[in-house]
Amino acid sequence: MRQRDALSFTLLACFLLVIAPLLAASYDGPLYDHAAYTECKKEPEEALYKGGILRGQQLVSVHGSIVDSASNAAYFPAFIFYNLTQGFYCFSSWVKIQGAESSLIRASLKTQDAMYNCIGTVIAKRGCWSFLKGGFVLTSPSDFSILYLQNWDNGNVNIAITSASLQPFTEQQWRTNQQYIINTQRKRAVTIHVSDGQGQRLQGAAISIEQISKDFPFGSAIAKTILGNLPYQNWFVKRFNAAVFENELKWYATEPEQGKVNYTIADQMLEFVRANQIIARGHNIFWEDPKYTPPWVRDLTGSELQSAVNSRIQSLMSNYKEEFIHWDVSNEMLHFDFYEQRLGSNATLSFYEIAHKSDPLATLVMNEFNVVETCSDVNSTVDTFISRLRELKRGGASMDGVGLEGHFTIPNPPLMRAIIDKLATLGLPIWLTEVDISNTLDKVSQSIYLEEVLREGFSHPSVNGIMLWTALHPNGCYRMCLTDNNFRNLPAGDVVDKLLKEWQTGEVKGETDEHGSYSFYGFLGEYKISVHYANRTAVSTLSLFQGDETRHYNIQL
Repeated sequence: MRQRDALSFTLLACFLLVIAPLLAASYDGPLYDHAAYTECKKEPEEALYKGGILRGQQLVSVHGSIVDSASNAAYFPAFIFYNLTQGFYCFSSWVKIQGAESSLIRASLKTQDAMYNCIGTVIAKRGCWSFLKGGFVLTSPSDFSILYLQNWDNGNVNIAITSASLQPFTEQQWRTNQQYIINTQRKRAVTIHVSDGQGQRLQGAAISIEQISKDFPFGSAIAKTILGNLPYQNWFVKRFNAAVFENELKWYATEPEQGKVNYTIADQMLEFVRANQIIARGHNIFWEDPKYTPPWVRDLTGSELQSAVNSRIQSLMSNYKEEFIHWDVSNEMLHFDFYEQRLGSNATLSFYEIAHKSDPLATLVMNEFNVVETCSDVNSTVDTFISRLRELKRGGASMDGVGLEGHFTIPNPPLMRAIIDKLATLGLPIWLTEVDISNTLDKVSQSIYLEEVLREGFSHPSVNGIMLWTALHPNGCYRMCLTDNNFRNLPAGDVVDKLLKEWQTGEVKGETDEHGSYSFYGFLGEYKISVHYANRTAVSTLSLFQGDETRHYNIQL
């Protein structure tokens, strides 16, 4: 076992012994490995999980491919499996190509009952090794399966792989790993010490602990329909500590006619946000999809378009300086390029530069769809996203955050986790910014898949916040609603309420021990602590932020 794996397993064992003694006696499964690499290396790293169930398995030759037994690398490689069980599978491999300078390589899986067209991708290069990480879920056992890699466009490229791994997890093992991250990243141990004015420890002091706010941002889109709608406002404030305006900041909403800028609706929505101490994301400055560009802007070219663009940034950013924690600067730039087609290849870079100068404290985000939802979209694979972000940063852009929209149909949790692992190598905050589940599914299925996505996001150590795309309108929501128009929960709303309760420290009551101390384990956030001893009472506020050590807090009566 590698030193890092041994340490991680020790931490997991300690967690299980302290937090879940019943599981400690029975858990003997693997610890998920978040390791990921985005640089092309001269020599590959060793296989994750020591290869998992691929350990000792031979690559097979398909499509006339060649197996190099000396290097254990293969061209057009494949693995054959018999009797794969139901569960979660994490696949990874190092990949190198011949026949092109670089190529998008896709891993696929064929079982006896289904075809998984994409379970992971990598932009592989000639002369060095690139890391592919992905995975899949089997909802039923498969007697015969084949996992193989191929060039995306089926071009004449030779593919070599090494250090391949396939690690299975049962559903319980997957959930246990999620809970381990939640308990180590989203919670912290606290010890409260109670003494009198002379420093004497007070045994038997009654302690009551209440979490009054959460550290982790969890919210939803809102629309102008929330204005003047007290039931909607009360429902929202009871649940969420973060918001994003669905459409009201977009250019077509604030300047439908050239020169007629109107921020009235957005201002009123911001007042609601401020009044309830809710943080808000700024969405968006520009949208690269021409369909959502104001019609009058589509008619502009050259200097007229440049002038309109400059006016838009300066007006928006000056009006809302320091109001929004994030700005989605050039929305969905991997799929659309309206402005770069008309203003040149540096247009996006200039947007980021001007936005940063206008509001230096805001996090500027690259927001995109089909990065984490799937790997089947050639425009927005994880390596494509990383490459574009790095290109902008090299050009001088202040790129401060990763926005993953999260418009899912049927989520693939191992793939989702693997993609976030690779994005985490950038060292930037990662947010799920527009989470919903397709309305092609029934409401119960939506709720089941929503819970999968939310648990996966909350339990990933590199995810800093989650936003739902569930703004309510009289005719429903974009794709998924949490309630009906009378604010009665739909199945998706029940899931959200369940998780909100699960991810909050419940009421804690107890007494100090012989050392005058009381310990508890709580979710990060703000706490009100009340202490009563004899005829004396003290009320204090504790900020519980992330840290590896126990938080010690002294209260004097």
